[in-house]
Amino acid sequence: MFNPKFFEEISAKLSVAIANSPAKDVEKNMRALLAQGFAKLDLVTREEFDVQTAVLARTREQLTALEARVTELEAQRK
Repeated sequence: MFNPKFFEEISAKLSVAIANSPAKDVEKNMRALLAQGFAKLDLVTREEFDVQTAVLARTREQLTALEARVTELEAQRK
């Protein structure tokens, strides 16, 4: 029905045409513009976010344990 080689040839020709056209420069400039915008937003990476989430979870566990210990000590004191 459809010849896969035909689509491969069309795709290759389009890639060459885009690489040799101003569209490639526009894409490069847009990427640079977006990178500058994101740099100004004070964002964190997913890895850093996940690390901080794990630190917060451990801190909450420790806080819960300390609260239980304080409650236990207060009960012993009375």
